[in-house]
Order: sequence, then structure tokens, then C-alpha cells
Amino acid sequence: MIWAALDQTSKWAIVHGFGYQVGDAHTILPFLNFTLIWNKGISYGLMDGSGQTGRWVLSLLAVLAIGYFLWMLRAGETKRVGMAYALLAGGALGNLVDRVWYGAVVDFISLHGNGFYWYVFNLADVWISLAVALLIYDLIRPQKTPD
Repeated sequence: MIWAALDQTSKWAIVHGFGYQVGDAHTILPFLNFTLIWNKGISYGLMDGSGQTGRWVLSLLAVLAIGYFLWMLRAGETKRVGMAYALLAGGALGNLVDRVWYGAVVDFISLHGNGFYWYVFNLADVWISLAVALLIYDLIRPQKTPD
């Protein structure tokens, strides 16, 4: 799972390689900071206060989702849809590894402009967002399967 490996490598660099401290913003580009955040919940901090029960419930849901995405990937409708399911599985696996190892997901990418800051995310979140975009695009413009 190349997508999960790329995600985990980036997170390792932030947590261990560069030694970032939680909340410290490191400017990369005028619109991009790397800021280490430990996300115990899901998107936008939902379920952040759910404790150990939430951690393991989210982990179980991730395992089930990864299994489903891999099953759909093997079904292999088209290359585009296959790529979407590979990205979904890789993103879910990347965040699952964090949740099991650390008890929280490592987020660090912070986009901003004109005083507006987007929520802090990671590469696994990028993979999942790209996958959703691919699936939506495939709904609008289906790829022809080879006969």
C-alpha cells in the first residue's frame, strides 16, 4: 500500500524526524504551514472527546472500511475506480496506523490565506479527498470498460 506508506513517512518526519512540537507553526510557503496536531476524533474534530472507546470504535470502523475498499478494488470496474479505492484504502490505513500506535491521528498540513485557516490535515486525508473526487468524476463521466 504505497499510499499508506507515503502518509506514514510524512507523519514520521513531522513527529520524529523534525521534532515538531504540538501547535508550533512552521512556515513552508506563504499559504502553507506545517503544524503538528494530534486528532483524537475524526474530521473537523468530531468525536474528539470519545476517549478509548471512541479510539477503538473508529479503529474497528477503519478496518471494516479498508476491507470493503480492498474488496471493491479487486472487483476492478475500471482503472479510475480502482485508483479511487486504492486511495481510500491507503488513506484509511494511514490514519488507522496512527490511531492504533499513538491513540490519535497525526495532522500537520495547514493551508491558509487572507486570515482564513483551513482545518489541519495529513496526506491520508488528501488521498481520501482525491478518491472521492475520482468517484464523483466517474459518476459524471463514466470510464468505458474494455470489452
